[in-house]
Amino acid sequence: MRGKAARIKEGTRLAYYLGVDIGGTKTAVILGNHDADVLERVSFLTDRYGGHGRVIEDIVAAMGDVREKRGLTKQDIEAVGISCGGPLDSRAGLVLGPPNLPGWDEVPVVAALSKAAERPAFLQNDANAGALAEWKFGAGRGTQNMIFITAGTGFGAGLILNGRLYSGTNDMAGEIGHVRLEKYGPFAYGKTGSVDGLCGGAGIAQVARGMMDLAQRRGEQSILFVRAAKGDITAQVVGEAAAEGDELAARVLLQAGEYWGRALAILVDVLNPERIVMGSLAVRMGERILGPAVETLRREALALSAGACEVVPAELGERLGDVAALCVAMES
Repeated sequence: MRGKAARIKEGTRLAYYLGVDIGGTKTAVILGNHDADVLERVSFLTDRYGGHGRVIEDIVAAMGDVREKRGLTKQDIEAVGISCGGPLDSRAGLVLGPPNLPGWDEVPVVAALSKAAERPAFLQNDANAGALAEWKFGAGRGTQNMIFITAGTGFGAGLILNGRLYSGTNDMAGEIGHVRLEKYGPFAYGKTGSVDGLCGGAGIAQVARGMMDLAQRRGEQSILFVRAAKGDITAQVVGEAAAEGDELAARVLLQAGEYWGRALAILVDVLNPERIVMGSLAVRMGERILGPAVETLRREALALSAGACEVVPAELGERLGDVAALCVAMES
């Protein structure tokens, strides 16, 4: 393990870290140690209407709260790690207007939190932070070349190459979601038919609604019609219906899984990883979506590259965001 955490030996004082996970809906501040154990945690709604200044004030207050609960001073903290959706500039410590944080344009979050904490602070986008977390403490342990896929609302990648995080020239490495797979399809990431639109949760829901319209015209029956009458169709609803044996929902996941496989094949051919760790939707839906994804990957990618790569679900589950933020502090 690199970074300060690597230098913590038995018999020395315990290293403490602060993690900050900034999301469009919720923000969490975590106090943890070099094993990524969450010792204290404060979560609150991200005040989008109060602007970034208000959110930073809330974060600073929460950092003080988690320290005080353990009787720690600012000097007891090694570093602060910040995980946030991109785009951002990790070197300059700036958040550059993520879609889920309107108005956060060139926000110097690192400088603000470092000043408040009186400790060094570091910033990574959530895909890169997630990759660090699964690499160090999850399903990517022991690898040198690993890809972490954020298969949630969207579809992006964090890259561990030759035993270190690779973020690219300006933090834009791993943006597989922007790649176009089809000329037509759900609109996402600025274009129709993108990986993000066809493979992310929002795109899967959109595809499901289109397939439902066709199924209704054919006179088919589906649990999804009942669910749609009670609320909106989401990827989670599709997954639940498929788990109950619904044929239409299963077809939606089969198609989504095939698109996943095509996207993964591109990454495998270009980067030759030994392991791909799939987050969020892959964990919840399991083989119903991972099965067709892996089958398509094996068919589409170069045989030698595909044979050297395994595809596994992420291990950290609901802990991922917390551990990811702590890992940014430990690895910087």
